[in-house]
Amino acid sequence: MQRIGYQDIPKGMMEKLMELEHFINNSKIELGLLELVRLRVAQINGCAYCVDMHYKELKLLNETELRLSALCIWEDTPYFSDKERVVLAFTEALTRLSVKSISEEIYTPLTHYFSKEDISYLTLAIAQINTWTQLMKTFGFEPGNYEPKAHEASV
Repeated sequence: MQRIGYQDIPKGMMEKLMELEHFINNSKIELGLLELVRLRVAQINGCAYCVDMHYKELKLLNETELRLSALCIWEDTPYFSDKERVVLAFTEALTRLSVKSISEEIYTPLTHYFSKEDISYLTLAIAQINTWTQLMKTFGFEPGNYEPKAHEASV
């Protein structure tokens, strides 16, 4: 049940969030990896709208059904690269952040694949999808209606 519709959202709020999405999508981080992160956060947070959206975005990027269905149990499957595993571990730690800091055990492996700039972008991307899931769960946007658009060549 939708509680807050697009017409009820403060003017400029969605546009500012989309500017941040564009900023993240234009980083050096591969879009497919960003979408895996987004889908995993949506799964953790139980956001049906975001799961639907990022599943469809990954399908548009030619992600396989096998990997999509196994993302929720990625640690127990051989379908994800070492780089993806490092990012997914970081994604889960940051999404489930409590009073503890991100451990060196989680952070250090990131440095084998990413620069400090890239880690900054990944952190922002994870924070951003956590924001989206919180908004969508509060607003009550209905899943299933999202239609992905073809990705721009520059993204």
